[in-house]
Amino acid sequence: MAATEPARAAGEAQVAAVDLGSNSFHLIVARVVDGRVHVVDRLREMVRLGGGVDADGRLDPAVAERALACLRRFGQRLRGLPASNVRAVGTNALRQAHAAGAFRREAEAALGHAIEIVAGREEARLIFLGVARAEAPATGRRLVVDIGGGSTELVIGEGTHPLLAESLEIGCVSASRLVADPITAEGLRRAELAARLELEPYEAAFRASGWRQALGTSGTIKAVGAVAQASGWVDGAGITRPALDRLQEALLSAGSAQALKLPGLDADRRPVFAGGVAVLRAVFEALGLERLAVAESALREGLLYDLLGRLAHEDVRGATIEALSQRFVVDAAQAERVARTAGALLREAAGAWALTDDAHGELLAWGARLHELGLALAHNRYHRHGAYVLEHADLPGFSRDEQQRLALLVLAHRRKFPLEAVQRLPEAARQSLTRLAVLLRLAVVLHRGRNPEPIPTPSLGVDGDRLLLDFPPGWLDQHPLTRADLAQEAQYLRPLHLTLRCR
Repeated sequence: MAATEPARAAGEAQVAAVDLGSNSFHLIVARVVDGRVHVVDRLREMVRLGGGVDADGRLDPAVAERALACLRRFGQRLRGLPASNVRAVGTNALRQAHAAGAFRREAEAALGHAIEIVAGREEARLIFLGVARAEAPATGRRLVVDIGGGSTELVIGEGTHPLLAESLEIGCVSASRLVADPITAEGLRRAELAARLELEPYEAAFRASGWRQALGTSGTIKAVGAVAQASGWVDGAGITRPALDRLQEALLSAGSAQALKLPGLDADRRPVFAGGVAVLRAVFEALGLERLAVAESALREGLLYDLLGRLAHEDVRGATIEALSQRFVVDAAQAERVARTAGALLREAAGAWALTDDAHGELLAWGARLHELGLALAHNRYHRHGAYVLEHADLPGFSRDEQQRLALLVLAHRRKFPLEAVQRLPEAARQSLTRLAVLLRLAVVLHRGRNPEPIPTPSLGVDGDRLLLDFPPGWLDQHPLTRADLAQEAQYLRPLHLTLRCR
């Protein structure tokens, strides 16, 4: 099925996932027919983005251009697919590239789709989802290990649900820098020790949790598995401790990445293979593993299944919002009142204010449901407490951008508008975030009395920067406190060059 073909039946769609890893970029395209996923295309290019990020978060121009060239090719394959059917995520390298804002804008233009940056635990969740959905069902808990270019993810879960997930700041690219070239016993020990130090805080918890099946995935582990099998070091598929010992001997015997010519090992994997082996040996030692089966699916498949959940209105982000609401004992009735009124105001303003995307409604609804989250910590400046939690917590299903915007929406829902914080957003997001915040602020003001009795939702007229809230005749006269609250809100909106009138 070509990328530009429309779906040929109501039960058929085409979806795609792009994984911008620290070592390689992957694209997977699939047809979904009556809920069943059929992969139709896979593309992979070794980009080594992580190797181009320096200690200050700057991206080497040559590496950036290599990445952009790859994304242009991926973009051609994705041409014609709607934005709602594509998810592209960046992992450790883009998490570390603090000074790569310009690169990200160019990357999105090359790909033709937005790129999300996901936190380490969210990456782990997606990896586990991809493995759990693609592998045969298992009884009991599974351990999944993924050694990427810049990070290593460890997850224990049941079914498709992670129970324990961690992301370690070491992968095959960063570990290979520690091994250095030529490959020596000292260099391998140095990389393995660095990985053990990353693992140390989590070893006890993972061992105590336990698992019935251990699976490894992604480039390093697949390459180790292929070499072990092709060399006859394992009985059947998978990776064992003795095979890793044999592999370390082979690395030392070769003496350099260039001379590393093992059966089953691709040439483009050689420069980062020794570091990946060191990390894997550390994982075996830390978790007491004897054998690790190799899974074919990983992050990109997890992205596909997560995307399908969103398209089918089974979005893990909704569950995350509900869990946060319960954890911080948010007043659900008040949140529902505010959410309902904010949604009604959005419907009135959507056309005039260009807030017609589904994502606008989702963000506003999430902000309404969590705007009082900070009250669990302190009443004074509770909007700031809530914003801090939302910006820094691990929120399953959310990208870093989504978290930042949700946090800003909560921060902006009362008192002085945080203009400086909003200005730090990408230019394209500032106006929509500001307008959504205004709608949330109005809904919060209207329900300040926390009255369970329904209030009439005023009509909202929008004429550029002029807002008119129109209430039923006489209603404002009967509610002088609300009139005063709205007059104060009009003062708060003046720095935004917005004029609010009520009648």
